[in-house]
Amino acid sequence: MKTNQFGKKGWTPDNIHNLNGKTYVITGTTSGTGFEAAKILLSKGAKVVMLNRNPEKAENTIITLKQELGNAIKVSNITMDLAKQVSVKNAAAEVLKTVSQIDALICNAAIAQVPKQTLTVDGWESQMGTNHFGNWTLQALLFPRIEKSNGRIVTVGSMGYNMGIKTIKFDDLNWDKNYSPNGVYSQSKLAQIMCVYELQDRLKEAGITNVKAYACHPGASKTSLIKTSGSLMTRFVWQLMKFSPLVQSAEKGAYPQLMCATEPNLDQSEFYGPTGKNNWTGPVGAHKLEPHAKDKTVAKKLWEVSEKETGVKWNINS
Repeated sequence: MKTNQFGKKGWTPDNIHNLNGKTYVITGTTSGTGFEAAKILLSKGAKVVMLNRNPEKAENTIITLKQELGNAIKVSNITMDLAKQVSVKNAAAEVLKTVSQIDALICNAAIAQVPKQTLTVDGWESQMGTNHFGNWTLQALLFPRIEKSNGRIVTVGSMGYNMGIKTIKFDDLNWDKNYSPNGVYSQSKLAQIMCVYELQDRLKEAGITNVKAYACHPGASKTSLIKTSGSLMTRFVWQLMKFSPLVQSAEKGAYPQLMCATEPNLDQSEFYGPTGKNNWTGPVGAHKLEPHAKDKTVAKKLWEVSEKETGVKWNINS
């Protein structure tokens, strides 16, 4: 068991100093951990650009945030649906046009446990298409602005990365055979996490030291993730679990991504989240990442496949 570098209580938002002049771009902020992360960043003086697929919900979120924090907060929304590449590209273009600096891009939005195999408009299985390919394209397109800002990329993964097969199913990325809601979710989260460490390697090779990439996860938090996309049984079990001590608040679930977005001198090679039992709850800090998530051969292939599938390449040049 590692000792937590932030002491017994782990990392908390008390560690965040004044964020005046900083800008954070966050996906999925209309509820759950994304909402809490946006709220805490705004309360510290940051500017927050939210990326959400439902403009009405986003508008209501802004109203709520202003009611809680005052009208002076700097918050806006750009409509983006991670499941549609054209929407991601349009949103990225809008961000590049209107946001002059990105101190951190926090990729928080995801879908989970989709009961039946569903394909995105781009022809990918929906969880891979949204959680992996959607984020891939967003990160790649915003990378030049993040680099110019000496910024960070924060990928919110999940302990689900370790609950499915321990590699990427390259021969059946859409899971046409043996579709499994949990299996594919696990796969999409593994893909997201693998790309963080592959990106770190590529930045190092190119001699780029001013961009940092981090992988974290929220633990078991009270969010609407399962409620919105899981099967009836999964949702029922999860609703019961929400009342158990095994689950923490959405606010606490936001701590790992906030830490990765703001904490100076954080080790990129680590994986961050709650450090209690099963990494579901507990003090936030670095904890064990299973070796398959850093399998170099698989990660390199995944990077190449992602470029080919999306037609989007990262502009990483020394």
